[in-house]
Amino acid sequence: MAEVDLRGARILVTNDDGINAPGLQVLERIARGLSDDVWVVAPELEQSGASHSLTMHRPLRLRQVAERRHSVDGTPTDCVLLALNHLLADKRPALVLSGVNHGQNLGEDVTYSGTIAAAMEATLLGVRAIAMSQRIEPGEPPFWETAERFGPEVVRKALALDWPRHVLVNVNFPHRPPEQVTGIQVVRHGNRKIGDELDERTDPRGRRYFWVGAVRSEAEVPEDTDIHVVTHGGVAVTPLYLDLTHYACLEALKGAFA
Repeated sequence: MAEVDLRGARILVTNDDGINAPGLQVLERIARGLSDDVWVVAPELEQSGASHSLTMHRPLRLRQVAERRHSVDGTPTDCVLLALNHLLADKRPALVLSGVNHGQNLGEDVTYSGTIAAAMEATLLGVRAIAMSQRIEPGEPPFWETAERFGPEVVRKALALDWPRHVLVNVNFPHRPPEQVTGIQVVRHGNRKIGDELDERTDPRGRRYFWVGAVRSEAEVPEDTDIHVVTHGGVAVTPLYLDLTHYACLEALKGAFA
């Protein structure tokens, strides 16, 4: 994809936390600092963990809540699909921004994230996309000002380059104020696992139920990963590629089935 000139460019803002989420307001301010032509299309309700799901077995409602601001009673993928192929079909956005998510999207988080999925959908539809997430600590307020401080710089520098097809950019901000951020680092996607903690309980009728916990191991991760950078106070920028093929294994399997 060619370099994007943001002067006069249309930007679509979306998320998975919902149309009233504080992080969406942060991202709107970032977008409006880059262009005057900013549109918001976001889920009516929180869709965290929705991943790249598409609503196929019921109708979708697109509701205008203010000028250039709409909600959809569906997933983040639904929002991007309706925005690009219907609402803004006459002049497609040059850029889709997704977030700022309430919580990080590092390592395996990206496979569950609706924030990342919205950026994926835009990428599949041929529009550049950047997902942004703000790390939080339990019981503490988010440092939204960190995303707002560093977000515009990341967007401008990323868009100054030519991107290959099927690439999106994932950005994570650390849980600390802007003046304590150690810098911006471009690093690879890390590996970690979520969901190993299952909290089993019993409801008032004696039936068992479960909560999937959020425990993640961050103790031993390589320094050149998004996980390490954000947990140590930096802003992590990671390009993600939508071609999931493992080419070495592909060749091995070809040999096995020849």
